[in-house]
Amino acid sequence: MSTVYEVVNPATEEIVRQVELADEAATNAAIERAHRAYESWRDVAPADRARLLRRFADAVDADLENLAQLEVANAGHTIGNARWEAGNVRDVLEYYAAVPERLFGRQIPVDGGVTVTYQEPLGVVGVIVPWNFPMPIAGWGFAPALAAGNTVVLKPAEVTPLTAMRLGELALEAGLPEGVLTILPGKGSVVGSRFVTHPLVRKVVFTGSTEVGKRIMAGCADQVKQVTLELGGKNSNIVFADADLAEAAANAPGGVFDNSGQDCCSRSRLLVQASVYEEFMAEFEKAVTAFRVADPADESAQMGPLITAAHRESVARYVDAGEVAFRGRAPEGPGFWFPPTVLTPGSTSTPDFTEEIFGPVVSAVPFETEEDAIRIANDTEYGLSGSIWTNDLDRALRVSRAVQAGNLSVNSHSSVRYSTPFGGFKQSGLGRELGPDAVEAFTETKTVFYATRR
Repeated sequence: MSTVYEVVNPATEEIVRQVELADEAATNAAIERAHRAYESWRDVAPADRARLLRRFADAVDADLENLAQLEVANAGHTIGNARWEAGNVRDVLEYYAAVPERLFGRQIPVDGGVTVTYQEPLGVVGVIVPWNFPMPIAGWGFAPALAAGNTVVLKPAEVTPLTAMRLGELALEAGLPEGVLTILPGKGSVVGSRFVTHPLVRKVVFTGSTEVGKRIMAGCADQVKQVTLELGGKNSNIVFADADLAEAAANAPGGVFDNSGQDCCSRSRLLVQASVYEEFMAEFEKAVTAFRVADPADESAQMGPLITAAHRESVARYVDAGEVAFRGRAPEGPGFWFPPTVLTPGSTSTPDFTEEIFGPVVSAVPFETEEDAIRIANDTEYGLSGSIWTNDLDRALRVSRAVQAGNLSVNSHSSVRYSTPFGGFKQSGLGRELGPDAVEAFTETKTVFYATRR
Protein backbone atom coordinates (compact mmCIF):
# COMPACT_ATOMS: atom_id res chain seq x y z
CA MET A 1 0.00 0.00 0.00
CA SER A 2 1.31 3.46 -0.91
CA THR A 3 1.79 6.08 1.79
CA VAL A 4 1.70 9.88 1.61
CA TYR A 5 4.58 12.14 2.68
CA GLU A 6 4.10 15.79 3.58
CA VAL A 7 6.83 17.90 2.01
CA VAL A 8 7.74 20.80 4.33
CA ASN A 9 9.31 24.16 3.54
CA PRO A 10 12.34 24.29 5.89
CA ALA A 11 12.27 28.11 6.00
CA THR A 12 8.65 28.34 7.16
CA GLU A 13 7.78 24.83 8.42
CA GLU A 14 4.66 24.98 6.23
CA ILE A 15 3.49 21.99 4.18
CA VAL A 16 4.30 22.54 0.50
CA ARG A 17 2.70 19.44 -0.99
CA GLN A 18 1.71 15.86 -0.27
CA VAL A 19 3.56 13.25 -2.29
CA GLU A 20 2.62 9.61 -2.67
CA LEU A 21 5.49 7.26 -1.85
CA ALA A 22 5.89 4.10 -3.91
CA ASP A 23 5.61 0.70 -2.27
CA GLU A 24 7.49 -2.43 -3.36
CA ALA A 25 4.86 -3.41 -5.94
CA ALA A 26 5.04 0.02 -7.57
CA THR A 27 8.83 -0.16 -7.53
CA ASN A 28 8.82 -3.56 -9.23
CA ALA A 29 6.42 -2.28 -11.86
CA ALA A 30 8.57 0.78 -12.57
CA ILE A 31 11.69 -1.34 -12.94
CA GLU A 32 9.91 -3.71 -15.31
CA ARG A 33 8.66 -0.78 -17.43
CA ALA A 34 12.18 0.59 -17.57
CA HIS A 35 13.46 -2.81 -18.67
CA ARG A 36 10.93 -2.97 -21.50
CA ALA A 37 11.78 0.60 -22.53
CA TYR A 38 15.49 -0.28 -22.55
CA GLU A 39 15.00 -2.76 -25.39
CA SER A 40 13.99 0.06 -27.74
CA TRP A 41 15.90 3.00 -26.17
CA ARG A 42 19.27 1.33 -26.68
CA ASP A 43 18.46 0.96 -30.39
CA VAL A 44 17.48 4.61 -30.93
CA ALA A 45 19.85 6.04 -33.53
CA PRO A 46 22.69 7.96 -31.82
CA ALA A 47 21.76 11.24 -33.52
CA ASP A 48 18.13 10.85 -32.45
CA ARG A 49 19.06 10.04 -28.84
CA ALA A 50 21.32 13.09 -28.81
CA ARG A 51 18.52 15.25 -30.22
CA LEU A 52 16.12 14.11 -27.49
CA LEU A 53 18.65 14.92 -24.79
CA ARG A 54 19.15 18.39 -26.24
CA ARG A 55 15.39 18.88 -26.24
CA PHE A 56 15.35 17.79 -22.61
CA ALA A 57 18.06 20.38 -21.86
CA ASP A 58 16.02 23.06 -23.64
CA ALA A 59 12.94 22.10 -21.62
CA VAL A 60 14.92 22.45 -18.38
CA ASP A 61 16.25 25.82 -19.51
CA ALA A 62 12.74 27.07 -20.30
CA ASP A 63 11.56 25.93 -16.86
CA LEU A 64 14.65 27.10 -14.97
CA GLU A 65 12.98 29.73 -12.80
CA ASN A 66 10.13 27.40 -11.86
CA LEU A 67 12.61 24.66 -10.92
CA ALA A 68 14.60 27.14 -8.85
CA GLN A 69 11.55 28.38 -6.97
CA LEU A 70 10.52 24.77 -6.30
CA GLU A 71 13.94 24.09 -4.76
CA VAL A 72 13.75 27.20 -2.59
CA ALA A 73 10.42 26.01 -1.18
CA ASN A 74 11.33 22.34 -0.92
CA ALA A 75 15.00 22.34 0.16
CA GLY A 76 15.50 25.87 1.54
CA HIS A 77 18.25 26.62 -0.97
CA THR A 78 18.97 30.26 -1.66
CA ILE A 79 17.44 31.43 -4.92
CA GLY A 80 20.90 32.14 -6.33
CA ASN A 81 22.06 28.61 -5.61
CA ALA A 82 18.83 27.09 -6.89
CA ARG A 83 19.14 28.87 -10.23
CA TRP A 84 22.70 27.60 -10.56
CA GLU A 85 21.54 24.06 -9.72
CA ALA A 86 18.78 24.08 -12.34
CA GLY A 87 21.26 25.49 -14.84
CA ASN A 88 23.67 22.71 -13.96
CA VAL A 89 21.06 20.09 -14.92
CA ARG A 90 20.66 21.84 -18.27
CA ASP A 91 24.42 22.02 -18.80
CA VAL A 92 24.99 18.38 -17.84
CA LEU A 93 22.29 17.27 -20.29
CA GLU A 94 23.83 19.37 -23.06
CA TYR A 95 27.29 17.98 -22.30
CA TYR A 96 26.16 14.35 -22.44
CA ALA A 97 23.97 14.95 -25.49
CA ALA A 98 27.28 14.78 -27.39
CA VAL A 99 27.95 11.25 -26.15
CA PRO A 100 25.66 9.04 -28.29
CA GLU A 101 27.43 10.03 -31.50
CA ARG A 102 30.87 9.74 -29.88
CA LEU A 103 30.56 6.46 -28.01
CA PHE A 104 33.65 5.17 -29.75
CA GLY A 105 35.15 1.72 -29.57
CA ARG A 106 38.59 0.71 -30.81
CA GLN A 107 40.06 -1.34 -33.62
CA ILE A 108 42.91 -3.49 -32.32
CA PRO A 109 45.34 -5.26 -34.70
CA VAL A 110 45.49 -9.03 -34.10
CA ASP A 111 46.63 -12.07 -36.07
CA GLY A 112 44.13 -13.67 -38.42
CA GLY A 113 41.63 -10.82 -38.55
CA VAL A 114 40.59 -7.72 -36.71
CA THR A 115 39.27 -7.05 -33.21
CA VAL A 116 36.72 -4.29 -32.60
CA THR A 117 35.45 -3.07 -29.23
CA TYR A 118 31.99 -1.63 -28.56
CA GLN A 119 30.72 0.35 -25.59
CA GLU A 120 27.43 -1.33 -24.70
CA PRO A 121 24.83 0.03 -22.25
CA LEU A 122 24.14 -1.88 -19.04
CA GLY A 123 20.33 -1.89 -18.89
CA VAL A 124 18.22 -0.41 -16.10
CA VAL A 125 20.10 1.93 -13.75
CA GLY A 126 18.75 2.78 -10.29
CA VAL A 127 19.76 6.26 -9.12
CA ILE A 128 19.34 7.20 -5.44
CA VAL A 129 19.53 10.97 -4.89
CA PRO A 130 20.15 12.73 -1.54
CA TRP A 131 18.26 15.71 -0.11
CA ASN A 132 21.13 18.19 -0.06
CA PHE A 133 21.42 18.76 -3.84
CA PRO A 134 18.29 17.19 -5.33
CA MET A 135 18.54 18.67 -8.84
CA PRO A 136 22.19 18.53 -9.88
CA ILE A 137 22.93 15.12 -8.40
CA ALA A 138 19.88 13.72 -10.19
CA GLY A 139 21.26 15.07 -13.47
CA TRP A 140 24.74 13.69 -12.77
CA GLY A 141 23.15 10.24 -12.60
CA PHE A 142 20.53 10.19 -15.33
CA ALA A 143 22.24 12.29 -18.05
CA PRO A 144 25.27 10.06 -18.77
CA ALA A 145 23.23 6.92 -18.16
CA LEU A 146 20.59 7.91 -20.73
CA ALA A 147 23.22 9.12 -23.20
CA ALA A 148 24.92 5.72 -23.11
CA GLY A 149 21.63 3.95 -23.92
CA ASN A 150 20.48 2.88 -20.45
CA THR A 151 17.10 3.56 -18.88
CA VAL A 152 16.85 5.08 -15.41
CA VAL A 153 14.58 4.73 -12.40
CA LEU A 154 15.42 7.54 -9.99
CA LYS A 155 14.50 7.78 -6.31
CA PRO A 156 14.65 11.28 -4.85
CA ALA A 157 14.99 11.75 -1.11
CA GLU A 158 11.65 11.64 0.69
CA VAL A 159 12.05 15.20 2.01
CA THR A 160 13.02 16.78 -1.34
CA PRO A 161 11.21 15.07 -4.24
CA LEU A 162 9.63 18.04 -6.00
CA THR A 163 12.32 19.11 -8.48
CA ALA A 164 13.08 15.52 -9.50
CA MET A 165 9.39 14.96 -10.16
CA ARG A 166 9.30 18.09 -12.31
CA LEU A 167 12.39 16.94 -14.23
CA GLY A 168 10.56 13.69 -14.98
CA GLU A 169 7.65 15.67 -16.42
CA LEU A 170 10.01 17.77 -18.53
CA ALA A 171 11.66 14.64 -19.94
CA LEU A 172 8.31 13.41 -21.21
CA GLU A 173 7.43 16.85 -22.58
CA ALA A 174 10.74 16.84 -24.45
CA GLY A 175 9.84 13.56 -26.12
CA LEU A 176 11.69 10.92 -24.15
CA PRO A 177 9.64 7.71 -24.37
CA GLU A 178 7.69 6.43 -21.36
CA GLY A 179 9.83 4.30 -19.08
CA VAL A 180 13.16 5.76 -20.19
CA LEU A 181 13.36 8.08 -17.15
CA THR A 182 11.07 7.28 -14.23
CA ILE A 183 10.98 9.35 -11.04
CA LEU A 184 9.85 7.22 -8.12
CA PRO A 185 9.47 8.97 -4.74
CA GLY A 186 9.74 6.54 -1.87
CA LYS A 187 11.61 5.41 1.18
CA GLY A 188 15.17 4.21 0.89
CA SER A 189 14.25 1.07 2.78
CA VAL A 190 11.66 0.26 0.11
CA VAL A 191 12.57 1.76 -3.26
CA GLY A 192 16.31 2.05 -2.76
CA SER A 193 16.58 -1.43 -1.34
CA ARG A 194 14.67 -2.85 -4.28
CA PHE A 195 17.14 -1.23 -6.68
CA VAL A 196 19.81 -3.26 -4.91
CA THR A 197 17.96 -6.59 -4.89
CA HIS A 198 16.02 -6.51 -8.19
CA PRO A 199 17.87 -8.55 -10.85
CA LEU A 200 16.75 -6.29 -13.71
CA VAL A 201 18.59 -3.31 -12.19
CA ARG A 202 22.13 -3.65 -13.48
CA LYS A 203 23.72 -0.68 -11.72
CA VAL A 204 23.01 1.43 -8.63
CA VAL A 205 24.19 5.02 -8.30
CA PHE A 206 24.04 6.30 -4.72
CA THR A 207 24.93 9.61 -3.11
CA GLY A 208 24.61 9.76 0.65
CA SER A 209 26.19 8.60 3.87
CA THR A 210 29.14 6.23 3.99
CA GLU A 211 27.21 3.93 6.31
CA VAL A 212 24.36 3.44 3.84
CA GLY A 213 26.80 3.27 0.92
CA LYS A 214 28.53 0.30 2.52
CA ARG A 215 25.22 -1.55 2.83
CA ILE A 216 24.34 -0.84 -0.79
CA MET A 217 27.73 -2.04 -1.95
CA ALA A 218 27.41 -5.23 0.07
CA GLY A 219 23.93 -5.89 -1.34
CA CYS A 220 25.04 -5.30 -4.93
CA ALA A 221 27.89 -7.77 -4.43
CA ASP A 222 25.37 -10.63 -4.24
CA GLN A 223 24.50 -10.06 -7.90
CA VAL A 224 27.90 -8.68 -8.99
CA LYS A 225 25.96 -5.49 -9.68
CA GLN A 226 27.86 -2.34 -10.54
CA VAL A 227 27.81 0.64 -8.18
CA THR A 228 28.92 4.25 -8.16
CA LEU A 229 29.08 5.71 -4.66
CA GLU A 230 29.55 9.35 -3.66
CA LEU A 231 29.67 9.35 0.11
CA GLY A 232 30.78 11.52 3.01
CA GLY A 233 33.52 14.08 3.40
CA LYS A 234 35.49 15.86 6.09
CA ASN A 235 37.43 18.29 3.98
CA SER A 236 40.26 20.65 4.85
CA ASN A 237 40.75 24.27 3.91
CA ILE A 238 44.53 24.78 4.25
CA VAL A 239 45.78 28.36 4.50
CA PHE A 240 49.55 28.89 4.30
CA ALA A 241 51.30 32.00 5.57
CA ASP A 242 52.29 33.05 2.04
CA ALA A 243 48.65 33.14 0.85
CA ASP A 244 46.64 36.28 0.23
CA LEU A 245 45.11 36.18 3.72
CA ALA A 246 42.41 38.74 3.00
CA GLU A 247 41.21 36.76 -0.02
CA ALA A 248 41.40 33.44 1.83
CA ALA A 249 39.45 34.80 4.81
CA ALA A 250 36.82 36.45 2.64
CA ASN A 251 36.23 33.21 0.72
CA ALA A 252 36.35 30.81 3.67
CA PRO A 253 32.68 31.26 4.72
CA GLY A 254 31.44 30.28 1.27
CA GLY A 255 33.62 27.18 1.37
CA VAL A 256 31.89 25.83 4.47
CA PHE A 257 28.55 27.62 4.89
CA ASP A 258 27.28 27.33 1.32
CA ASN A 259 24.02 25.33 1.31
CA SER A 260 24.09 25.69 5.11
CA GLY A 261 27.09 23.36 5.24
CA GLN A 262 24.93 20.52 3.94
CA ASP A 263 27.52 19.56 1.37
CA CYS A 264 29.90 16.59 1.21
CA CYS A 265 32.50 19.01 -0.19
CA SER A 266 32.12 21.48 2.68
CA ARG A 267 35.52 22.67 3.93
CA SER A 268 34.59 22.05 7.57
CA ARG A 269 38.19 21.78 8.83
CA LEU A 270 40.14 25.03 8.69
CA LEU A 271 43.92 24.61 8.94
CA VAL A 272 45.84 27.90 9.26
CA GLN A 273 49.62 28.23 9.52
CA ALA A 274 50.46 29.22 13.09
CA SER A 275 52.49 32.31 12.19
CA VAL A 276 49.40 33.98 10.65
CA TYR A 277 46.68 32.22 12.64
CA GLU A 278 45.61 35.18 14.77
CA GLU A 279 45.69 37.60 11.83
CA PHE A 280 43.64 35.25 9.67
CA MET A 281 41.06 34.51 12.38
CA ALA A 282 40.46 38.24 12.93
CA GLU A 283 39.67 38.65 9.23
CA PHE A 284 37.64 35.45 9.19
CA GLU A 285 35.45 36.66 12.07
CA LYS A 286 34.53 39.76 10.07
CA ALA A 287 33.57 37.60 7.09
CA VAL A 288 31.51 35.18 9.21
CA THR A 289 29.54 37.87 11.02
CA ALA A 290 28.79 39.54 7.67
CA PHE A 291 27.59 36.31 6.06
CA ARG A 292 23.90 36.83 5.33
CA VAL A 293 21.51 34.12 6.57
CA ALA A 294 18.00 35.00 5.45
CA ASP A 295 14.81 33.90 3.73
CA PRO A 296 16.20 31.80 0.86
CA ALA A 297 13.82 33.53 -1.57
CA ASP A 298 15.60 36.81 -0.82
CA GLU A 299 18.01 37.63 -3.66
CA SER A 300 20.68 38.75 -1.18
CA ALA A 301 20.59 35.58 0.98
CA GLN A 302 23.89 33.69 1.17
CA MET A 303 22.55 30.86 3.34
CA GLY A 304 19.14 29.44 4.18
CA PRO A 305 17.90 27.02 6.85
CA LEU A 306 18.84 23.44 7.59
CA ILE A 307 16.65 20.76 6.05
CA THR A 308 14.72 19.48 9.12
CA ALA A 309 14.33 20.05 12.83
CA ALA A 310 15.96 16.69 13.54
CA HIS A 311 19.01 17.63 11.49
CA ARG A 312 19.25 20.97 13.29
CA GLU A 313 19.33 19.11 16.61
CA SER A 314 22.12 16.86 15.31
CA VAL A 315 24.22 19.85 14.28
CA ALA A 316 23.56 21.61 17.59
CA ARG A 317 24.93 18.67 19.57
CA TYR A 318 28.38 19.15 18.03
CA VAL A 319 28.36 22.86 18.80
CA ASP A 320 27.14 22.35 22.36
CA ALA A 321 30.06 19.98 22.97
CA GLY A 322 32.63 22.21 21.28
CA GLU A 323 34.56 25.43 21.93
CA VAL A 324 32.79 28.28 20.13
CA ALA A 325 35.10 31.04 18.95
CA PHE A 326 32.49 33.20 17.22
CA ARG A 327 29.21 32.92 15.34
CA GLY A 328 27.18 34.70 12.72
CA ARG A 329 23.49 35.49 12.91
CA ALA A 330 20.36 33.63 11.82
CA PRO A 331 16.65 34.52 11.77
CA GLU A 332 14.41 33.63 14.69
CA GLY A 333 10.92 32.19 14.54
CA PRO A 334 9.62 29.46 12.20
CA GLY A 335 12.19 27.61 10.14
CA PHE A 336 15.12 25.32 10.84
CA TRP A 337 17.68 28.10 11.21
CA PHE A 338 21.21 27.75 12.52
CA PRO A 339 23.89 30.46 12.63
CA PRO A 340 27.29 30.05 10.94
CA THR A 341 29.57 28.83 13.71
CA VAL A 342 33.34 28.64 14.17
CA LEU A 343 34.82 26.23 16.71
CA THR A 344 38.40 26.15 17.98
CA PRO A 345 38.78 22.63 19.35
CA GLY A 346 42.43 22.87 20.32
CA SER A 347 42.84 19.27 19.16
CA THR A 348 42.51 17.29 15.93
CA SER A 349 40.77 14.37 17.65
CA THR A 350 37.53 15.98 18.84
CA PRO A 351 34.24 14.83 17.24
CA ASP A 352 33.63 18.20 15.59
CA PHE A 353 37.01 17.91 13.84
CA THR A 354 36.77 14.25 12.84
CA GLU A 355 33.08 13.59 12.12
CA GLU A 356 30.94 14.91 9.28
CA ILE A 357 28.58 17.43 10.91
CA PHE A 358 26.82 18.42 7.66
CA GLY A 359 25.92 21.85 8.93
CA PRO A 360 27.27 25.44 9.01
CA VAL A 361 30.06 24.61 11.46
CA VAL A 362 33.82 24.84 10.89
CA SER A 363 36.60 23.79 13.26
CA ALA A 364 39.81 25.85 13.06
CA VAL A 365 43.26 24.69 14.17
CA PRO A 366 46.79 26.06 13.61
CA PHE A 367 49.60 24.05 12.02
CA GLU A 368 53.35 24.62 11.92
CA THR A 369 54.81 23.17 8.72
CA GLU A 370 53.71 21.97 5.29
CA GLU A 371 54.23 18.38 6.40
CA ASP A 372 52.10 19.05 9.47
CA ALA A 373 49.24 20.40 7.32
CA ILE A 374 49.35 17.38 5.01
CA ARG A 375 49.34 14.99 7.96
CA ILE A 376 46.29 16.66 9.53
CA ALA A 377 44.41 16.87 6.23
CA ASN A 378 44.98 13.16 5.54
CA ASP A 379 44.14 12.01 9.06
CA THR A 380 40.56 11.03 8.18
CA GLU A 381 38.68 8.10 6.70
CA TYR A 382 37.32 10.46 4.05
CA GLY A 383 38.94 11.91 0.94
CA LEU A 384 36.47 13.87 -1.15
CA SER A 385 37.51 17.50 -1.51
CA GLY A 386 39.50 20.38 -0.09
CA SER A 387 41.25 23.70 -0.71
CA ILE A 388 44.82 24.95 -0.58
CA TRP A 389 45.62 28.67 -0.27
CA THR A 390 49.17 29.64 -1.21
CA ASN A 391 51.02 31.91 -3.64
CA ASP A 392 53.91 29.44 -3.93
CA LEU A 393 53.43 27.37 -7.09
CA ASP A 394 55.84 24.66 -5.98
CA ARG A 395 53.98 24.30 -2.68
CA ALA A 396 50.63 24.19 -4.49
CA LEU A 397 51.88 21.31 -6.64
CA ARG A 398 53.46 19.43 -3.72
CA VAL A 399 50.48 19.72 -1.39
CA SER A 400 47.84 19.02 -4.02
CA ARG A 401 49.62 15.78 -4.90
CA ALA A 402 50.07 14.83 -1.23
CA VAL A 403 46.53 15.46 0.06
CA GLN A 404 44.44 12.30 -0.34
CA ALA A 405 41.26 13.66 -1.90
CA GLY A 406 39.54 13.34 -5.25
CA ASN A 407 38.76 17.03 -5.85
CA LEU A 408 41.07 19.83 -4.75
CA SER A 409 41.12 23.56 -5.47
CA VAL A 410 44.07 25.93 -5.18
CA ASN A 411 43.11 29.47 -4.14
CA SER A 412 39.47 28.52 -4.69
CA HIS A 413 36.68 26.45 -3.20
CA SER A 414 35.32 25.16 -6.51
CA SER A 415 34.73 21.39 -6.49
CA VAL A 416 32.34 20.70 -9.35
CA ARG A 417 32.51 21.28 -13.09
CA TYR A 418 30.30 19.20 -15.34
CA SER A 419 33.16 18.58 -17.80
CA THR A 420 35.62 17.19 -15.23
CA PRO A 421 35.53 13.99 -13.11
CA PHE A 422 34.10 14.15 -9.59
CA GLY A 423 34.49 11.54 -6.84
CA GLY A 424 36.32 10.58 -3.70
CA PHE A 425 39.23 8.64 -2.26
CA LYS A 426 39.02 6.21 0.65
CA GLN A 427 35.56 6.05 2.26
CA SER A 428 34.29 9.07 0.34
CA GLY A 429 33.20 6.90 -2.53
CA LEU A 430 33.79 4.60 -5.45
CA GLY A 431 33.88 5.57 -9.12
CA ARG A 432 33.59 8.94 -10.81
CA GLU A 433 30.70 11.13 -11.90
CA LEU A 434 30.70 13.94 -14.47
CA GLY A 435 33.19 14.59 -17.23
CA PRO A 436 34.24 11.93 -19.74
CA ASP A 437 34.85 9.34 -17.00
CA ALA A 438 31.15 9.03 -16.16
CA VAL A 439 30.22 7.53 -19.51
CA GLU A 440 32.48 4.54 -18.92
CA ALA A 441 30.63 3.93 -15.66
CA PHE A 442 27.42 3.31 -17.62
CA THR A 443 28.82 1.02 -20.31
CA GLU A 444 30.52 -2.33 -20.67
CA THR A 445 33.29 -2.97 -23.18
CA LYS A 446 32.42 -5.71 -25.64
CA THR A 447 35.30 -7.21 -27.65
CA VAL A 448 34.55 -8.91 -30.98
CA PHE A 449 37.11 -10.72 -33.15
CA TYR A 450 36.35 -10.88 -36.89
CA ALA A 451 38.37 -13.61 -38.58
CA THR A 452 39.73 -12.89 -42.04
CA ARG A 453 38.85 -15.72 -44.42
CA ARG A 454 41.00 -16.44 -47.46
